Amino acid sequence: MALVDLIEVSKRFAEKEVLKEINFSVESKERIAVIGKNGGGKSTLIKILCGNYTPDSGRVVVQNGISIQMLSQNPSFEAGISVKEALKSELKEIYDARNGYEQILNQIAQNPNDKDLLTKQDELVKFIESKDGWNIENKINRVLDSFALKEFEYRPIANLSGGEIRRVALGALILKKPDILLLDEPTNHLDVYMVRFLEQLLLDSNQTIVFISHDRYFIDRLATRSIEIEDGKILGFDGGYANYLTKKEEILSSLAKSHGTLLKQLKSEEEWLRRGVKARLKRNEGRKNRIFAMREEAKKNPSIIRKVKLELERASKSFNQGGFNQNRRKMLFECEHISKHIDDKQLFSDFSARVLQGERIGIVGPNGSGKSTLLKILLGQMSCDSGWIRKGDIKIGYFDQNRSALNEEKSLIENFCPNGGDHIIVRGRNMHVYGYLKNFLFPKEFLDKPVYTLSGGEKNRLALAMLFTKEYDCLMLDEPTNDLDIATINILEEYLLSFEGAILIVSHDRYFIDKITNKLWAYENGKIEQIYMQYSEYLDLEDELKEINKIQKELDLDENISKEKRKTAPTKLSYKQNQILQNYPDKIEMLENRIKELNHALSTPDIYQQIGLQTLFEELEEKKAELNLLEDEYFAVLELSQKSE
Repeated sequence: MALVDLIEVSKRFAEKEVLKEINFSVESKERIAVIGKNGGGKSTLIKILCGNYTPDSGRVVVQNGISIQMLSQNPSFEAGISVKEALKSELKEIYDARNGYEQILNQIAQNPNDKDLLTKQDELVKFIESKDGWNIENKINRVLDSFALKEFEYRPIANLSGGEIRRVALGALILKKPDILLLDEPTNHLDVYMVRFLEQLLLDSNQTIVFISHDRYFIDRLATRSIEIEDGKILGFDGGYANYLTKKEEILSSLAKSHGTLLKQLKSEEEWLRRGVKARLKRNEGRKNRIFAMREEAKKNPSIIRKVKLELERASKSFNQGGFNQNRRKMLFECEHISKHIDDKQLFSDFSARVLQGERIGIVGPNGSGKSTLLKILLGQMSCDSGWIRKGDIKIGYFDQNRSALNEEKSLIENFCPNGGDHIIVRGRNMHVYGYLKNFLFPKEFLDKPVYTLSGGEKNRLALAMLFTKEYDCLMLDEPTNDLDIATINILEEYLLSFEGAILIVSHDRYFIDKITNKLWAYENGKIEQIYMQYSEYLDLEDELKEINKIQKELDLDENISKEKRKTAPTKLSYKQNQILQNYPDKIEMLENRIKELNHALSTPDIYQQIGLQTLFEELEEKKAELNLLEDEYFAVLELSQKSE
């Protein structure tokens, strides 16, 4: 039996009917993703489920006793209370049940045969267990830690930003565990680490969830079923985003040729995602096997941990760029040893990099690490504390979260044609404004609307459309996918992939970064590292390093306990072992540098055609084997030296 049924439900706003006699059910334990264009009825459906909207016609049937709660876009809390108090106040029902259980226990101790008390005790136990309430304090602390709220836990919640308050509300709502949880763009204002925590929290909670999201990895990992709202009707698909693409492609293939462009886009997206998912599953399986094997081997030989960590760190900083030839690309600008701090926080230091034509760089890291600041420094809107930036004669297009390129008081057509007329030049083509804006999903009647009447997502879409009418050597985009629907993100991706200049993107959208970029600037411990791999692969490596560090801590704890139990004479190193400690780090560094050179040569036709692929490959294998041998010897002696201290 369904928890909720919508039967022949319709809903209209002014002239637009967003839902047309739809039938929709929510079953227990389902996680349903709602997909569709902005303004197409996604939020309306959620609000009807929650009871915030009443349908114009049709019925909403809710099972008796079912609790349905929704994450507010603008949550509010009692004035004056702290962040932790705000979380606890939202979980009052659970705390009351636990207090009631304690009181019942005391009463049962005095009246052990009272059936009413025993029944009440059983009801309280079932309720607390259904809400995972026995361990609620630990769960609150996990939310505070993982949503970057720990430093604010005793601060008045009124002093937090809107995004921080929304994270408090999101954490509280999930911990409350209503029978049906409704989430409208829950990943907004979360960095990638918070999103991954949220994914796991929702999967572990085993809740019934209906959610709207433009985060395609989030949909794919979470959804047991997806629905698309299009032209007021609902289409259903099993599974997440990957299966949605496959089934949608099949539907469009059977329709008229007018869907040819969209079908081509879907096929390309589906092929890209299928390759990525397959690679990810393979990586994860390999990681699990490696961690399991290393856990057992490290018990016998702890130095193996240092070797594996070194290999992983080297893998993430690999300079093999998959054929991207720097030598033939125009350099647009370069940074030398730049640093920046704000207040008492060092954002980054000693960063040097070149930006070449054709590079698409994802700037990634936690919230507050300084990603937007770096863009503003490169644009000249802020200064760095040290170092310098040299630019060529280049034009830079900038998309910021404030949409500063738009004149809110003017209409859409006035923004695009400030001197009158109705035509614009786009990439050398003379186009009517409507013909161009139609590509960005704007209907003709929007042309005369003032910009201030548009929604946040529509303004973002308009600002991006304006950006692509100009000729630039480099684009800098700060969170461009915020407030966009998936259809618009696909359009944005198409434009970016065909752009011939350089692109720098600040984003927490893993899917978007994976698909668009060929390089990362990743914030790590006050430094910016240049990484040549997909973002999801980089995050997987981070996870592996965390697991290895955890194993190392466990082994160190065991070792400390063993040391307390035994007293042994310190080990004296031989002359040869001291020489290894002294000389091998330089030798290892030289070999690593030579391996980088060989990798670069193997990806550069001018070099490998001159020297020969086979010659380069044989030397590369020889240097790798030599490096492994030196590392094994070095870490074994290093382990001995630490035991002798």
